[in-house]
Parts: sequence; C-alpha cells; structure tokens
Amino acid sequence: MSLTATRPAPSAPAARPVTRSYRALEPSRTGKVVRVVLLAIATPVTLFPFYAMVVLSLKPATAVRFPASLLPWPLHTGAYAQVLGGRDMLRWTLNTLVYSVVSVVAVLLLASLAGYAFAKKRFPGRETMFWSFLSMVMVPYHVTLIPTFVLISKLGGVDSYWGLILPTLANAQAVFLMRQFIGGLPDELFEAARLDGCSEWRVFTRIVLPLCKPILATLGVFVFLWHWNDFLWPLIVGQDTHMRTLTVGIAALQQENVPLNVVLAGATVAFVPIFAAYLVGQRYFTEGVTMSGIKG
Repeated sequence: MSLTATRPAPSAPAARPVTRSYRALEPSRTGKVVRVVLLAIATPVTLFPFYAMVVLSLKPATAVRFPASLLPWPLHTGAYAQVLGGRDMLRWTLNTLVYSVVSVVAVLLLASLAGYAFAKKRFPGRETMFWSFLSMVMVPYHVTLIPTFVLISKLGGVDSYWGLILPTLANAQAVFLMRQFIGGLPDELFEAARLDGCSEWRVFTRIVLPLCKPILATLGVFVFLWHWNDFLWPLIVGQDTHMRTLTVGIAALQQENVPLNVVLAGATVAFVPIFAAYLVGQRYFTEGVTMSGIKG
C-alpha cells in the first residue's frame, strides 16, 4: 500500500474590500493650470460690461471717450438722482415688481401642483396630457404672440396687470422640472401620510413643498429673471406709458435722446433686484442644481 502525500487545497484569497478610487476623476496638474488660466481670462471679460455700465452711469452727460471715460474718476451721481426722482421710473419699477413677483408665486404654485399630479397621481390620459402640454416648448413664442394678444385684447386686458401676467403662467418648463423632481421622492412618504389620515392638500403642503425647497428656489430665480427681463410681451400689452416695465421704459429712453449716463443709470437700477434675488436664493439655487445633477 503506497502512501501518497496529499497537499491541502490552496485557500481562496481573502476578499478585499471594494473601494472606489476617485483619483481618475481628479484633474491633472496641467488641467488645473489650464482651468485657472481660462477662468482668469473669462472673469474680466464677463465683468467688464457691468463695470462699464456702472462707471459710465456715474459720469457727467458728456461725450464718451475711450479709455478715459472708463476711469473711475471723477464720479457724479446726477444721473441716479434724475432716474430715481422721475415718476415714470418709479412707476416702471413698481410695474416690473408686480409682474415678476406675482408671476413667480403663481408659476411656482401651479407648476408644483401640476408636477405633483403628473408624478404621483394615477388618472386616465396622464401621460398623453403631460406630453401634449410639454409639446408647447417646441412651439415658437412668436407664433402664439398675436393670437394671445387678440384674446387678451377682446377680454379687456390691455394696459392691465392681469393681462400682463395671465398669459405667462402656463410654463411648460417649470411643470417638467417639478414633475421630474417630485417623481424622485419616495412613495413611502406619501403612503405613510395617507395612513395617518392626511388629506391630499395636507400631503402637498406638509410633504411635497418642504422637500421641494431647493428646486422651487432654483426655479423661482429663473422665473424671476425671465419676467424681469421680459421685453416683447410687456411692450405689446403695456401700451400706456404708465404700464411700461423697466426694460420697455429704458428702451424708450434711448429713442428720446436721453443722455447715455441716464440710460445706464436706469439699467443699473434694473440690475440690482436681479442680483439681490440671486444672492437671497443662492444657497437653495446651488443645492437645487446639485441635487438635479445627482438625480440625472
């Protein structure tokens, strides 16, 4: 009987914990240098128009000569006194504030309601209705401009706030963004709320809206910017001088041979609320963009 030496079977190598390496995603030293150089070039190019607008608005009403007119001295505030002291400018600012703020509140409310219905409710024809509404994005704005004005005119909405605001509330982009964001919320939250006896309105106000703060802030900044800078529709509807918005009023000043420093002072005044709105919603704006990128 021959004895054969048996070797023990080799043991399997111990499993190593799987760790992700993000070094491949980090830019190289050359990439960092290129990025810094590009940002260093893009920053003054981006900020120069704003600098020129502010500096030229603080110059006297004389001929503009470059580059001497771009020097930050001497400075005169007469153009701002003329702009802020004029009744028309104050009225135009009030019209723009009403147009922008009311539109933001209404668009966010309607878009969040529609987004919640399209994302979490089940009803016949939901997908057909949603994609039919979203197809409005593919229709050029100028195609619907004349029919919308004819309808508003027959209803007596010319030179009125409701005629200025109402046609801009059906925002397909806002509904799409809200539907995509609310669709990513877990269904367990809504089921638990309904088991606790919450009504649909309570579910919407206590669960949907608090969780949608980042996307609402992001969308609110964009909607406010769209309406504050809107020109064509306020130009058509606001035919009376007292119903003009800032964009329409400043454009009218250029046709009335108003000095350049006064026009630029009005443009600076119109820019301040936009910048302030961004500063207020910056934290939520960044969070909303980040969360949208993670979900995508």
